[in-house]
Amino acid sequence: MAEEHAEGSKSAVESMMDKITEKLHMDGSSSSSDSDNEKPSESSIKQKVFRIFGREKPVHSVFGGGKPADVFLWRNKKISGGVLGGATAAWVLFELLEYHLLTLVCHCLILSIAVLFLWSNATTFINKSPPRIPEVSIPEDLAVNVARSLRFEINRAFAVLRDIASGRDLRKFLAVIAGLWLLSIVGSCCNFLTLFYIVFVLLHTVPVLYEKYETQVDSFAEKATIEFKKQYAVFDAKVLSKIPKGPLKNKLH
Repeated sequence: MAEEHAEGSKSAVESMMDKITEKLHMDGSSSSSDSDNEKPSESSIKQKVFRIFGREKPVHSVFGGGKPADVFLWRNKKISGGVLGGATAAWVLFELLEYHLLTLVCHCLILSIAVLFLWSNATTFINKSPPRIPEVSIPEDLAVNVARSLRFEINRAFAVLRDIASGRDLRKFLAVIAGLWLLSIVGSCCNFLTLFYIVFVLLHTVPVLYEKYETQVDSFAEKATIEFKKQYAVFDAKVLSKIPKGPLKNKLH
């Protein structure tokens, strides 16, 4: 009787363990199915996130992902601060102090050539080796690559202007006209050097601020884009749709 009672208790314990493992397995499968169901929703949410200018890559990749991107995004604060400080010093020198570029180049060449000339002659009197002046030359491959890149960018700009002037995209046409008009206003207020310095400072401040406050800026840009589309739809319905379109010959017939 004791053996039968022990066997019965063992079978009861085994049946309870089987039920517990089955329940845990069902809970795990349900949780995994729930997580699988949640994954598409999370991915769909990520796909619906608005990015300014339709950007899909990080800001660092947009700037090329190399050393220029590191400078603009202040990955190395010493280098970025030095570049911005050098640009500021050049702007103060040429704009505020009214020092001309050609004069600066000539003065620097005079000083460097005079120092090297005196140093080379002084070595004969103090029994020291003359200074080693490196041979500086522009590599042919570098010059060709720069010329090709410049040619490609100029041709692409001409293609964009031709596409806009052909009347295919009215929105792009209005955007370019507004941009050129604003640029002409800014150009009338300052010279080219000041404009170049302003653009340089903006490149060192706007991208890093956008990267820091990316979510807030994208949210505001999304609202602005929706409002612009509404206003453009109203303008299209009231003005653009009333402009007659079609060949001139059909109108004459």
